[in-house]
Amino acid sequence: MIKIVVTDGYTLNPGDLSWKQIEALGELKVYDRTKPEEIVDHCRDAQVVLTNKVPFSEATLAQLPQLKMIGVTATGYNIIDVVAAAKKGIVVSNVPAYGTASVAQHTIALLLELTNQVGKHAASVAAGDWAKSADFSYTVAPLTELAGKTMGIVGWGNIGQQTARIAQALGMELLYYTPSKKENAFAEWAPLPELFAKADYVSLHCPLKPDNMGFVNNDLLKVMKPGACIINTSRGQLINEQHLADALNEGRIAGAALDVLSVEPPSAGNPLLSAKNCILTPHIAWISKEARERVMATTVANVAGYLNNKPVHVVS
Repeated sequence: MIKIVVTDGYTLNPGDLSWKQIEALGELKVYDRTKPEEIVDHCRDAQVVLTNKVPFSEATLAQLPQLKMIGVTATGYNIIDVVAAAKKGIVVSNVPAYGTASVAQHTIALLLELTNQVGKHAASVAAGDWAKSADFSYTVAPLTELAGKTMGIVGWGNIGQQTARIAQALGMELLYYTPSKKENAFAEWAPLPELFAKADYVSLHCPLKPDNMGFVNNDLLKVMKPGACIINTSRGQLINEQHLADALNEGRIAGAALDVLSVEPPSAGNPLLSAKNCILTPHIAWISKEARERVMATTVANVAGYLNNKPVHVVS
């Protein structure tokens, strides 16, 4: 039987899913986590490796001559040197489109937290403020109605479009940006500077590429409305974090709600951890059980396809 190693299985399956379908395909070893210095040792005898965030560089691949397939248990595969993998004949597969509904839903949850401040108000009630209030109703932060506001979507893939549909249902106007206009889009295309200038809320839904790393920087932040906010459920490296923190702390924009940061877990010195009006969640947009079930099912299909000489979802 082939040997299959899962390098970081805990986030995908903390105990509420089953590895049985993958076990049926080979001799399986699951590590909850793998440190960088443990990668080669953990994967030394594996023909198939399944990884979520554990990276495989050219140097690492050179030390794993028996490796034939890498299954990324996510959509993004920038953790893999796919060029080096292709040179070595290693098939790399990913899991596309598993989180469209869940990520869009979390994006809207962040949007509503920015506008309705549910967390702050619930904390205030829990602290006893309502019981001590002289009035039947009070606020600890302004509430904003979304109808008539403009949502700018950067990236017009499945998640961006699903987020746009929900925003539209809330009565919002829509702008979107991709490098080229899409046929039959139900939103208006705008170049990036125009989108950032017109939108009340900008939501990022684009893959990380060398040419867009840190593209949300002072040049775009300075054209935003003072009352505008940024939402990011895509990749943390899309944002220049110091520039965003400065814009928030100086009141040049109203807020940010982010599910991703450039380094995860973040260092204690990340400027967004202490920035004003910055809501952070720990990269959980993808993590509903329903979405993880789809990841598991597609991963099984990816491994089975490779073993049957019919690989699917190949990105290398």
